[in-house]
Amino acid sequence: MSSQFLGEENPGVAPEHARFHVIPAPIERTVSYGGGTARGPEAILVASEQMELFDGVDVPLERGIYTWLPVPADGDTETVFAALQEAVARAMRARGAGAGLGGTVPVVLGGEHAITLPCVRAVLEVLGAPIGIVQFDAHGDLRDRYHDDPFSHASVMRRCLDLGVPIHSVGVRALSPDDLQTRRERPDMVSYQDAIDVVPTAHQTVELPPDFPERVYVTFDVDGLDPSVISATGTPEPGGLGWYQALSMVASVAAQRRIVAFDVVELAPVSGHHADDFAAARLVYQMMGIVARSRGW
Repeated sequence: MSSQFLGEENPGVAPEHARFHVIPAPIERTVSYGGGTARGPEAILVASEQMELFDGVDVPLERGIYTWLPVPADGDTETVFAALQEAVARAMRARGAGAGLGGTVPVVLGGEHAITLPCVRAVLEVLGAPIGIVQFDAHGDLRDRYHDDPFSHASVMRRCLDLGVPIHSVGVRALSPDDLQTRRERPDMVSYQDAIDVVPTAHQTVELPPDFPERVYVTFDVDGLDPSVISATGTPEPGGLGWYQALSMVASVAAQRRIVAFDVVELAPVSGHHADDFAAARLVYQMMGIVARSRGW
């Protein structure tokens, strides 16, 4: 695996001097259609070596980007999740006492979407304060269990709800009956702007409920994007978000709330399809820039 995000372009800084902490999480345990998400983090890191550093506004690298070693993916679910939770908590505390309140932003590279749960647990642990989740996704992921697994990638948002974390989803266009039932039963905790509501009109603003928490974790499943942008994912769905629309909507979240951590998940690289890997890497970097500017860094 490439040693660091942006490769040789990244001069490297000590963890305590980096604003962004990239955590590769090559975890693939419950994928249900196309496989390969375990190779996603490596593909993103390799593709990032080819990127130009200017993101259209400034150079996010100047805030410092540190890349941790990949989280071990061997062992049972509890063991793997515990290791990832510890890695995210360690990254949030990297700048010293009190830094968990905003000094660093963990950037987790998946891996399947189930990894969001231990990441959210870590953020709650370190902050000791309420957070909300903004979910960019093609799917609701609100099933209580899938294939009899409560920790499936299709159940990850349901498990986050169990932690008392409200969710606002953007770009969903594939829902199971279980997803719909959860939405109907928990309107106080689940809000959404489905693809049918935002894609045809090129809507670019995320409309969070007024009482949505100030601190936000963003989880970006790449299948939230239209397959014309990224098709290398396990369960692609037509009718997704466009590239500039998605970036505008991430920026909209950052303008309204404080993004304290984010992940980009479900890239399943296809040999020879470099555009997908590159788009995922560029998405990660653009999101860093959005967060940095919103935080005044």
